[in-house]
Amino acid sequence: MQSQNPLIADFVKLANSAAGTLAGMTREARETARERAKEAFGGMDFVTREEFDAVKAMASRAREETEKLGARVAALETATAAKGDQQS
Repeated sequence: MQSQNPLIADFVKLANSAAGTLAGMTREARETARERAKEAFGGMDFVTREEFDAVKAMASRAREETEKLGARVAALETATAAKGDQQS
């Protein structure tokens, strides 16, 4: 059988109230931090992973095409120089 000591009962009520208040403050702080982060990052211009990968692939193809065209120009310059030497 439990004895009902009013001092202990008041202390338990106080501890429960403090725990509830602390949990509420933690929840509110987390929500406030989340909102501030959304506001801070909301103004920034981020791209999605899909957009990034698409542009990366386009740049890679453009680089390959540039290398092919560079080789073609070099071959044409060599051929033109050889023709110029033959005509002289």
